[in-house]
Amino acid sequence: MGADRYRLRRTRRLLGAPALLACGALLLTGCASMPDSGDVRRVDSSPRTDVDTRVQVYGVSPGKGEQPTELVNGFLEATTSNEEDLATAKEYLAKDAGRKWDPFAVTTVLAQAPEVRVEADPGDRDGDGRTVVLSGQRIATVDATHAYRSSGGRYEERVHLSKVGSEWRIDRLPRGLVLGEPDFQRIYESVNKYYFAELGSDAGNSRAGQGVLVADPVYLRQGVDPVTAAVKALLDGPTSWLDPVVSTSFPSGAQLGGQDEKVTPDDSNALKVRLSDRAAHVGQARCARMAAQLLFTVQGLGQPASEIRSVRLERQDGAELCTLSRDAARSFAPEGVIGRGDHQYFVDADHRVVRLSDDARQPQAVPGPFGEDGVGLGSVAVSRDERLAAGVTKDGRSLYVTELRSGVQLGKARLRSQGGSAEHGLSAPSWDGLGGLWVADRNPQQPKLLRLREGEEKADEVQLPDLNGGVITALRMSADGTRIAMLVKRAGHTTLQLGRVERGGSEEAPKLSVRGLHSVSPRLEDVDAVSWAGGSRLVVAGRESGGVQRLQYVETDGSPADVPAVPGPNGVEAVAAFEGQNRPLIAETTNDGIVRLPPNTDWKTVAKEGSLPVYPG
Repeated sequence: MGADRYRLRRTRRLLGAPALLACGALLLTGCASMPDSGDVRRVDSSPRTDVDTRVQVYGVSPGKGEQPTELVNGFLEATTSNEEDLATAKEYLAKDAGRKWDPFAVTTVLAQAPEVRVEADPGDRDGDGRTVVLSGQRIATVDATHAYRSSGGRYEERVHLSKVGSEWRIDRLPRGLVLGEPDFQRIYESVNKYYFAELGSDAGNSRAGQGVLVADPVYLRQGVDPVTAAVKALLDGPTSWLDPVVSTSFPSGAQLGGQDEKVTPDDSNALKVRLSDRAAHVGQARCARMAAQLLFTVQGLGQPASEIRSVRLERQDGAELCTLSRDAARSFAPEGVIGRGDHQYFVDADHRVVRLSDDARQPQAVPGPFGEDGVGLGSVAVSRDERLAAGVTKDGRSLYVTELRSGVQLGKARLRSQGGSAEHGLSAPSWDGLGGLWVADRNPQQPKLLRLREGEEKADEVQLPDLNGGVITALRMSADGTRIAMLVKRAGHTTLQLGRVERGGSEEAPKLSVRGLHSVSPRLEDVDAVSWAGGSRLVVAGRESGGVQRLQYVETDGSPADVPAVPGPNGVEAVAAFEGQNRPLIAETTNDGIVRLPPNTDWKTVAKEGSLPVYPG
């Protein structure tokens, strides 16, 4: 209670107009009680709304005669303000400390606001200095490139204060900012920057060509000029984790044309971006790729940026480099490798592959051998264009690839595992949007990850990092082919690991490897199912230690997605989402079979028996 009173005293908080209207509506309709019964209803799981309900917070300057603990608390409160330059927070610092302090060098995110205590400092024998300790449970850091990284453990840093005249001021402090997670989520916003996939040895075989855009999520402060902040972050280049597998079309060192340059859409929803002289001599084709990166980056910021119709890139003197319309940018759109996702697929009780369209009440057997009786499949993956399907037999021993059309023959197995059982055989396969088919052989004697181009017979083995005794139980490839999500079982627990796919060697002898493996859901002790749900988003079924299973969205950097958790059906064993984010979730459950979540309604059972539902991919 005391901490809450202190926060209200030290900061001024203003609600946006939509939030005030919402509060008024609640008062008019009454909200004194909550229902204690009734059906569980779906929470809207669509991406963030454009309605601004954020609370605006402004810092309060230090008062006269404040003691060290009170002053440090005031400083911490001021760092949670919406001021772009944190000028009020700097009033709590001694002059030299204020000049040196870079608040955005790193942001440390704690589970709650940092605890503050005074520490006896034997070095301050004259009584003119005080040391205050900040502590808490660390959950993540955001570095100077705006990259979020999960980071557990205990946080403890020291702040030193000395007298400036008759007032205490901070003269030494930790790098950057330290924020509780609630303040971090209010102040920062996840934004996808876009870069082009480096396809290496697969460049000549990619059915998507060289224009595959990859989402690179970063966290930016929610300020008065989000478009300019996003453009600057894009020009800074990709985050260090993604950098080895992507490239930018902007010349090295290219920046905005002026130090205080602002980027805002005009009244006709056109965006003009003036660049420094480093970009003065790029050709038209390269300039179009630069404009595409910029357009898709800013369109994810919500209105009005989402309504931008064209991007005009200019030289520093204002002369046009190129203009790219939204229609012309479609050739670069991520949807090109995702596909349309016209159907959902799963394996029915007779071990055939069946599919559903949105308006179908009953699943129908697919055309071709996978829809015939006796095929005996345990899992399936369908290519992004829905032309090919790959199926693993229910005993996990064999992988077949066939066309989804009548009149074709099953042919011979493309892969065989010697694992000896379904658990130790081939995993469910997954297609990227470049034409690659990926599958894990879980044979305990010789585990491996394999890639087949266009499902052909020759498999390329993919080098894996040390899994410390872990075993891949499931995998899902991103549409752009640069990232792989894997469920890894080790010591009785299954975690979700994300790695980037690096491509070397030659077209004839490719060398593929998974690097940079890291946990994407560090708060979940066990993950039961995963699916890609966007360019930088996954949907996960899992449970925290001692908790019940939940269905939730996470970002590929390990941060919680700005999307409400979905009230999931009980006992989810598999889940599928569409990366275009405009299709219903579908899941396999222990009690209700195959269930689907249409828009604005509850989960509906579509088949009492079946397994492993998937979208193309």
